[in-house]
Amino acid sequence: MKFSQLPVLALAATALAAPPVQKRAGGCSSAVKLDASTNVWKKYTLHANSFYRGEIEAALSSMDESTAAKAQEVAKIGSFLWLDTIENINKLQPVLDDGVPCDHILGLVIYDLPGRDCAAKASNGELKVGELSKYKTQYIDVVASLLKANPNTAFALVIEPDSLPNLVTNSDVQACKNSAAGYRDGVAYALKTLNLPNVVMYLDAGHGGWLGWDANLKPGAQELAKAYKAAGSPKQFRGIATNVAGWNSWDMSPGEFASASDAKYNKCQNEKIYVTEFGAALKSAGMPNHAIIDTARNGVQGLREEWGNWCNVKGAGFGIRPTSSTGSDLADAFVWVKPGGESDGTSDSSAVRYDSFCGKSDAYQPSPEAGQWHQAYFEDLINNANPSF
Repeated sequence: MKFSQLPVLALAATALAAPPVQKRAGGCSSAVKLDASTNVWKKYTLHANSFYRGEIEAALSSMDESTAAKAQEVAKIGSFLWLDTIENINKLQPVLDDGVPCDHILGLVIYDLPGRDCAAKASNGELKVGELSKYKTQYIDVVASLLKANPNTAFALVIEPDSLPNLVTNSDVQACKNSAAGYRDGVAYALKTLNLPNVVMYLDAGHGGWLGWDANLKPGAQELAKAYKAAGSPKQFRGIATNVAGWNSWDMSPGEFASASDAKYNKCQNEKIYVTEFGAALKSAGMPNHAIIDTARNGVQGLREEWGNWCNVKGAGFGIRPTSSTGSDLADAFVWVKPGGESDGTSDSSAVRYDSFCGKSDAYQPSPEAGQWHQAYFEDLINNANPSF
């Protein structure tokens, strides 16, 4: 099943008419050593990074009083920082300078493979197929050096959204064929190089409407397990990230598309079932199988016309706040990986990076380029939030 998404982040905006922000407490007094054989989210809180906070604060002046008050609550909630270009690695140091308390864990998305997002257009990356050496030396190695330089801070990494799932389900797409070797080598290199004591890693595994199809479970698990093993079975690897920038419910039953004509071919009608079923396949393939689930925008269900529709879905709302209370032994935590308010892709059909999914009837229009701030959509996410603010 074809599915691909995810944003390229915009540069942080300067806060306008926002309350002053105090510098946060720094990291731990000694080096952090995370035990990836355990659920670290039981001990650590996902950090509300200053980059996303700055984007929200810059948007406050154009909101009504009620919405602005709710937006300030969103700014306090932990979310992941996307290091989606070589240049955007520069976002990390200011976040660290702002301070990450010792009981917080800073979430980072590693997302810059050559030929990135091979089955879609909205989030195509900066590196071309064949530029694997540049990915390794100018991207992964630089990120690793920063993590090493901050041993007293805990980091949680989501590794390369959409990459390996695309190789499972879009193997007939020429761009994915061209990217396959670089994806596999690049992901393995990232897992091996970022295997640091103060890091816990999760490899992106799409979602239940992607690799959850009966025919995709085993090959999907094998694809991910190969990368894990090629990296030398890194000690700091914990499992998978699901529903990244996605819309699927955690436990809606029956699922959003349970009445579809092809539902009989996919038992993973929500992410809870997917984590269980795919987790079993991963275990059989010899890979750690715990999961974190992105609940940043899945607060409202029944909005999409098709399961694969991914672009700025109309009517969406912020979902469950980050927590380690999931009710599932395999699900480590609900987390906010997608920064709500950053567009998935432009609805301008004349744009070079226009993807037809962003022009569908269930996609919010007008919408700006992927990663750019989407004020109207952000306000909708706030007002449609479930649980509400």
